[in-house]
Amino acid sequence: MKKDVYILSGFLGSGKTTLLKKLIQELKGQSKKPAILMNELGKISIDSQEVEEETPLKELLDGCICCTIQEKVESQLQELLWNEEFDVLIIETTGAAHPVEVVDSILSPLFADKFAFKGILTVVDCLQWKERANLGPQILHLMREQIRHAHYIILNKVDLLSEMEVGSIVYEIQQLNRDARLYMTNYCDINMKDLLQLSVKQTNSPKERAAIGEQLLLKAIVHTFTDSISSVEFEEWLQKLPSTVYRIKGYVPFKGKKYPTLFQYSYGMPIFIPEEIKVPTNLVLIGENLNEEEVITSLKKLEER
Repeated sequence: MKKDVYILSGFLGSGKTTLLKKLIQELKGQSKKPAILMNELGKISIDSQEVEEETPLKELLDGCICCTIQEKVESQLQELLWNEEFDVLIIETTGAAHPVEVVDSILSPLFADKFAFKGILTVVDCLQWKERANLGPQILHLMREQIRHAHYIILNKVDLLSEMEVGSIVYEIQQLNRDARLYMTNYCDINMKDLLQLSVKQTNSPKERAAIGEQLLLKAIVHTFTDSISSVEFEEWLQKLPSTVYRIKGYVPFKGKKYPTLFQYSYGMPIFIPEEIKVPTNLVLIGENLNEEEVITSLKKLEER
């Protein structure tokens, strides 16, 4: 059974750790065991003391999960899978993490079939957003990206602004992301059960997805090959992909090859690297508004030829 994965995103000081603590308590109340992967930019963890001792915790220090310490992510997740019993994984990122890169980092083809990506919960400090003109262009761009790729947006600390100011910010946030669920809170005080149920509901049957609409923006799809495929037909398949596919990575079993081929695809650029060992033939696709059923069906057709 796959383990659900939630990513907590948001800029520094927005309230991610407060949300993390409440999610942990809610999951325990549902008799589910959470595990935490916590990322800090510094050499010392500040927030890990907020997590109770009995909750499995892995820390990534002195770097951002989406850039300088990607190679450590895989080993930490493998340790959790091998050594710990848990039902749900919550990843608290640094405020400097880009959502697309985080999803890319955590879904290694070696164990991507063990996880079910449920969504990105982005916390926005409404006072910080109101005063965003004081931020540098790179930071402002990152904040916008965190909002744009979120499935759920928690607009936090609304008590610090007037109703008119909050209304204006809600309008601005919705212009960046019209599809995400938006919650206005203080201290991330929202119905955690509702939050978790919504994410599960959105990844159920095609009928339920159609009723909700294209609410899952950034999506991760995992396909496990059961038979070898033609390299020519695979390249033809690549050419037909929509431009909203940002990343593909995995091990593809090509006909005539003894071992699977490592495949990397980033914003239209494919790379093929021959392997010399047997590895799980998982392929991970990351993009926006992807139809999972269509993608999986098209890959299965390659195996049937």
